[in-house]
Parts: sequence; C-alpha cells; structure tokens
Amino acid sequence: MRLAVRPSRSSVRRVMSVAGLLCALTSLPGGVQASETSTFDGLERVESSRIAIAYLAPDADFSVFKRVKILEPEVAFRANWQRDQNRNRTRNISTRDMERIKADVASLLQEVFAQRLTSGGYEVTTEVAGDVLIVRPAIIDLDITAPDTGSASSTRTFTVSAGAATIFVELFDAEAGQILGRGADRQAAQRTSGFMTWSNRVTNTAEARRILQGWADVLVTFLDEQYAE
Repeated sequence: MRLAVRPSRSSVRRVMSVAGLLCALTSLPGGVQASETSTFDGLERVESSRIAIAYLAPDADFSVFKRVKILEPEVAFRANWQRDQNRNRTRNISTRDMERIKADVASLLQEVFAQRLTSGGYEVTTEVAGDVLIVRPAIIDLDITAPDTGSASSTRTFTVSAGAATIFVELFDAEAGQILGRGADRQAAQRTSGFMTWSNRVTNTAEARRILQGWADVLVTFLDEQYAE
C-alpha cells in the first residue's frame, strides 16, 4: 500500500485547525478520553489499545489498496516553545533554528514510515491511483527539551526526557479523495535508563526515531488487520 497527497496551503490550515480541535476536545496530553462517537465528516470512533484516538469511515474497505503514498508532514511546535527555550539559553533559538528542526522532523518521519511500510510488505509510491492509500501525517505540539542548535559551545545539557510530540494522521482514498480514517496519539521520549543523559542532536534524533517507529508500527499493524479480515 502507499500513501499519497500533497496538501495545499488551505488544506494545511484545515489539517492543523482540525488537529487543534481534536486535541482540545480530548485533552491529548493527559491520557486521551474522547467522548464523541462520530465526527463532522462521518467518521466513527473506534476503540484501540495502540493509539489514543481513532476514527474510521463505517464503510471503508482498505483491501482495495495495494500501495501507500506518504504526504509531506506538517510540523508545529508547542505554543510558546521558543519563548520558553530562550529564557535560560546563552544562545537564543531563532526562527531559522525552528524551521531547520521542523524540516528534520518531517524528513525523519517520512523516512521511518517508508522504511517500516516497505519492510512490512507495503509498496510506497508517489502516484495517485485507485489502489493507493494516502497517509497525511502531522506532528503537533512538538516539545524538544534541549534542542541542539549546532552552535560551538562548551555547555552540555543533561535531561531525563528528550521531549514529547503528538502525531495526527489522516487516511484518504487517493483517487476519490474520500477520508477513511483519522487518528492522534501523544508520546514522550523517555530514556530507558531513567537517568539524566547528555542531550544533543544525535540523542534527540535517536529518541525521535524511536517514537516515530512506534507510530509506524501502529499503522502497519492496522493495515495488516484490514487484510486479515
């Protein structure tokens, strides 16, 4: 299967506004409990032990998809993240730093998802066709505890957690454009040792990859279940 769809500026605004609404309704950061059983676009709430919130179209037939297209992810930081970071730093986080981090996270997400889908037996494509499932991901409320700006400095930052993020994913029929599913989940990066360790670009990337691999596993498991039915 493949995920495909490259959002326009208007669709990006829509994705982020819907994501924000979903987060507000379900209080994602504190163990999500959604009370709504259906959404404005006809999706119905389904229970999942692997993701905090999940909605599916009641008549969705995923067995018709043989390939998956992954759209370029949108990435957004937690509100006031830059201001909070700059309170206690010798070198401030600039807008350019934030754009680089967002680009790195988006690229890593696409890489991890494509690798996991491919290893799981699903073909990843860039085409739009009747057998293509589109995955439109977004990372919202990105909160990196100690971002590495790459500046020359003798200062080292030690943390227990590299940070946290919420993933928001929508699934579409590539040809028809119909939305088939929507899900959201929040994860915090936690050092397996439980001790404070030096946070830098390498360790932050490793923690981010670990979280993204977990979400990619959820997607592949979901697709496997659809084909097993």
